[in-house]
Amino acid sequence: MIRIVLADDHPVVRAGLRALLLDDPKLDVVGEAATPDDAVALAAELEPDVVLMDLQFGTAQTGADATRSVRSLSKPPAVLVLTNYDTDSDILSAIEAGASGYLLKDTPPDELIAAIRAAAEGETALAPAIAGRLLERMRSPQPGLSTREVEVLRLVAGGATNSEIAARLHISDATVKSHLVHVYTKLGVSSRTAAVAAARESGILR
Repeated sequence: MIRIVLADDHPVVRAGLRALLLDDPKLDVVGEAATPDDAVALAAELEPDVVLMDLQFGTAQTGADATRSVRSLSKPPAVLVLTNYDTDSDILSAIEAGASGYLLKDTPPDELIAAIRAAAEGETALAPAIAGRLLERMRSPQPGLSTREVEVLRLVAGGATNSEIAARLHISDATVKSHLVHVYTKLGVSSRTAAVAAARESGILR
């Protein structure tokens, strides 16, 4: 019997997944979590084999954050991401956090169940499209933005000037300009507007 915790902030989604998984006698949904914190708590308390994890919960903490916490437990279950989001940054953040697999919510039921079984057995389960994206990215690696560079770019996207960004982050105007130069170089752009557009397209900014 494979014990499963469902982690998704939408009750209808959890109900649908529970109904789907209950059709298989070898799968047992032992808990449901509506927040990342609840997912971690239930994983620690119930010691399931697999946590089926969404990525976005409408909170500051993401499914990737919860995945990292779940995988650091003394008896960590496998984490299988099931989400609507398929940007490169989402995929990589989940995999780097320790997720055993990454599926989209339009995955056929039989493929989802097969992925749960694979995750429970310690195998990797990636949707074909996701696997292809990861392979392509590995063949053509792109430099990622640092945490500070993302912070600066997020404020730029919000319309902040360099001086406002400097005040908000407690850094100098020159440092803001330096971060922006690095952002432009990494994203292959030459303006603030283009940097924001490129970051949104790649999933760095939502």
